[in-house]
Amino acid sequence: MPMLPAWVFASAILGAADTPISYTRDIRPILSENCFYCHGQDANQRKADIRLDTLQGQKDSGSITPGKPAESSLIDRIHTGDATRLMPPPKSNRKLTAEQKKLLERWIAEGARFEDHWAFVPPVRPPVPGVNGITHPVDRFLAPAQNAKGIQPNPEADRRTLIRRLSLDLTGLPPTPAEVESFVGNTDPKAYDKLVDRLMASPHYGERQALPWLDAARYADSNGFQQDGDTFQWVWRDWVVKALNDNMPFDRFSTEQLAGDLLPGATPEQKVASAFNRNHLVNGEGGAIPDEQRFVIYFDRMDVTATNWLGLTLACAQCHDHKYDPLTMRDYYSLMAGFNQLSESGLAGFQSSKTRVSPPFIEYPLPGQKEKLSSLEKEVNDLSTQLEKRKSEWEQKVSADEKFPDKAIRDHILARSQDKPLKDFVKDKQKDEEKKRADREKAIRDHFEQKVAADLAGKLKAARDRVNAFRNDELPKVMVMADDKPRDTFILNRGEYLKPGDKVTFGTPGFLPPLPKDGPKNRLGFARWLFAPENPLTARVAVNRLWQNLFGAGLVRTAEDFGVQGELPTHPALLDWLAVEFSENGWDMKKINRLLVTSAAYRRSSKVTREQLAADSENRLLTRFPRVRLPAMILRDLALSTSGLLDRRIGGKPVYPYQPAGIWDTLAITKERDFTYPASSGTDLYRRSLYTFWRRTVGPANMFDASSRQACRVRAGSTNTPLHALTTLNDATWNEAARVLAANLLRELPDDSARQDRLFALVLARKPGSNEKKALAKMLQNQFDFFSSDPAAAKKATSVGSAPRDEKLDAARWAAWTQVCLAVYNLDEALTRE
Repeated sequence: MPMLPAWVFASAILGAADTPISYTRDIRPILSENCFYCHGQDANQRKADIRLDTLQGQKDSGSITPGKPAESSLIDRIHTGDATRLMPPPKSNRKLTAEQKKLLERWIAEGARFEDHWAFVPPVRPPVPGVNGITHPVDRFLAPAQNAKGIQPNPEADRRTLIRRLSLDLTGLPPTPAEVESFVGNTDPKAYDKLVDRLMASPHYGERQALPWLDAARYADSNGFQQDGDTFQWVWRDWVVKALNDNMPFDRFSTEQLAGDLLPGATPEQKVASAFNRNHLVNGEGGAIPDEQRFVIYFDRMDVTATNWLGLTLACAQCHDHKYDPLTMRDYYSLMAGFNQLSESGLAGFQSSKTRVSPPFIEYPLPGQKEKLSSLEKEVNDLSTQLEKRKSEWEQKVSADEKFPDKAIRDHILARSQDKPLKDFVKDKQKDEEKKRADREKAIRDHFEQKVAADLAGKLKAARDRVNAFRNDELPKVMVMADDKPRDTFILNRGEYLKPGDKVTFGTPGFLPPLPKDGPKNRLGFARWLFAPENPLTARVAVNRLWQNLFGAGLVRTAEDFGVQGELPTHPALLDWLAVEFSENGWDMKKINRLLVTSAAYRRSSKVTREQLAADSENRLLTRFPRVRLPAMILRDLALSTSGLLDRRIGGKPVYPYQPAGIWDTLAITKERDFTYPASSGTDLYRRSLYTFWRRTVGPANMFDASSRQACRVRAGSTNTPLHALTTLNDATWNEAARVLAANLLRELPDDSARQDRLFALVLARKPGSNEKKALAKMLQNQFDFFSSDPAAAKKATSVGSAPRDEKLDAARWAAWTQVCLAVYNLDEALTRE
């Protein structure tokens, strides 16, 4: 049966009774959910030797007679009233609906046509549909389904909404009022395109685009587990930001992270890039078994690699053949053979009680650090030279006579001789000439260091401590990949590291195109294989994630699973067109992002009508722009930016902004290290959320719905709980931003009406309506009355955080405006990307 590209399948949205049955759209989901577990890929699990997940298996099973449902035992078994013969069996807790049974009957009646899984067939560029009045290719692919459903797409959003949406999506920062007014008043037909180009050229572009990649890479600043030692993996985080700002092609971006260390003449930066696969948890607990922990790391490495680039749940093949996808245990461990050739022990290293970096790692000095280290080492050398000189001068004064004529030395030895008479002490030493000599030399050395040169010795010790502290806790040591310890790899029985089976060599999943015969059989060969034209997954997975970043959900909503258990693409033709466009145009990420944000689909209003909700409640047709709540990290940055507090520096070591008191205290169950939260001061308090120190065991408390950074996550979750509102209403960051913003409004503007306008312009990029202004005025008056009667409360409200207070402002009015600003920060519109 010929393999068909995904775009030939009708969209699930267009499925109807008179539409020919599609195995991919209609039948495989039924079989996968109800049959493949017992009649699929896993031979050890397979019942009655019946396999239904392949064409050959269906033929061999004898349960399907194409064109003759009445003669097909599959149809008989799904309809029988005999519980012992019914499929699925009652004990499986699965049951086919009447509609599903009819679909299976229709499929067999129409010839039981089989189709390979859409994602395992290389994408082919489909023709762009011709749609009158629509020029953008993305919109031309979306239009047919919209027209078929008879849903009118929304008009373009107003310009204020567009610039706020685009700024938050591309840079993670809101536009300034001046930028908003400039764009609103710009009559240039290319104004929007120029805005896109300006935002993509911003150094903050890479910061915003890095956030989902850090989640996918399970990036954090500590190892996890009990000791939770700090690391220097933030150097890799800065590499990601720079690579995205520089628009590094995705194939190179990927290759350097998967195998930068294996590139010919690898640079320090390329080695740092390979830290992607060292961003895992590392167990430093006393009872941890090294070999066991190494395999825990290997298993994590397999999961993060397969999820990010193949969109496959490869982890399911760790203990047995995959139940649904054509992935075997041999596939799993053959691929692992390329990712376990490094000298990691499985346990955390030890540089200090704070820093625990495990080999292999590279030292990656920051600008100025080599000079500082040289200065510290010079101090040690200078003091050592002075000490040696003083020692030499002093030794010349010391008699070499074996009777120890030097009174000071004699007294020192006497003090160490447990009050023995000197003659007995000397007599005892004479019994062993060598021991006597060693003891004398030590006595001389002790006396010298403790009496003669104690000042220099103390200074030298302090200088050496400074060198060690700088080397251990300041000079970055980035955990990287390195094929520096060849290992044999075996298939592990049930995934147990103590039960090795057959030996395997490096290879890629057998159902996918093979590695080139002349290519390297290692991670570098794997990286190049990912971007071969015949690979069906890489480009699709990547563009789906880029789409997801902008539209809130991917064209394939299960971004982590492109296998048969994953969702079908809502617009398969569009997905394939984008995949080919991406791969044939140099894997240019900015070009794809630019293509998406210039589409009418992205620029539409997010307002929803009752008709749209009734016809397409999940907005799969994209007749309206998806309205989503902003991530907590962006909400924090928005508050800092609009208040003027934000420190916009790019890169650098993590910072420690406001967190609840004692947030790390529960980690201090031993005295191995001090887990007191080292709160930052000055401008470090106001750096972007990207740079907040991320402890794996206790993540930042004000980053709700964020990834735990303990495992790969490529699809963000969203919840609605009171904790979210309690954070944005009570957290120190939002309260300080509100009081600083209020102070700015009071100082810079002459009246409350102008202040209302500026507040809305900063936070919402628009002006308040007349009713909104009345509501703001009423709230302001109520708050002013309250704080006027309680000066202590007014002072408290205007003292949150470290920013200085303006004692010239009226405290009650300032506190009242602080509450108004905080309320606007908490408006649904402020928390949402409209």
